[in-house]
Amino acid sequence: MRAGKFGWNAKRGLVAAMAALIAIGEMLVPASAGQLSPQVAQLYTSVSINPPTASGMTVCYGFVCRRRHELAFGAGDRAALARIMAAGKASAAAERKAVQTAVVWLDRRLGPVLGTDKRIARADFRYFDDKHNYDCWDTTRNTTSLLLVMQEWGLLKYHSVGDPKYRGNVLVLQTPHNTAVLVERATGAQWVVDMWTRAYAQAPEVMPVDQWVKLD
Repeated sequence: MRAGKFGWNAKRGLVAAMAALIAIGEMLVPASAGQLSPQVAQLYTSVSINPPTASGMTVCYGFVCRRRHELAFGAGDRAALARIMAAGKASAAAERKAVQTAVVWLDRRLGPVLGTDKRIARADFRYFDDKHNYDCWDTTRNTTSLLLVMQEWGLLKYHSVGDPKYRGNVLVLQTPHNTAVLVERATGAQWVVDMWTRAYAQAPEVMPVDQWVKLD
């Protein structure tokens, strides 16, 4: 009887210890900004960075995330984005307009810190100025991260964050390009939010994916 009681207590102790280890592990792993699709998760795993959380994001620049900056969102940042997105509460179209303003806000927030206030539209390795610029992979990651954070904060009423989109057809001399995407909840329509084709502090292109894939 004593041996049985001792064995039961040992098992209970082992279970308690395992539960404690699991709880500690969960605290050490940052919660991502919502459940990520495999395509969105790949944006982060492909360059070995963590997905955004409700409190911050890794900013990529310098082409294919060769340079990085950890942006922690303060109370002022959250209030500013809430005010921006409040202007888009009337309709899906108004919300997309507000998203454009939010992306410009992020660009201005980062520009003086990173030196990307000198960035140009459609930058790539040919311009030999990676430290001041984003390529389209950087802008896709950064814009997707911002959208995920705003989604986590409950600031997106009419849209959810979609999978990034790609275009590029060498047969018609269409150059490769990627972009972040919003999905309209009511209709399922997909809209690109493309920051790379615009210079510093200019509103990103927002258009239907079907239109965007035909451009160059």
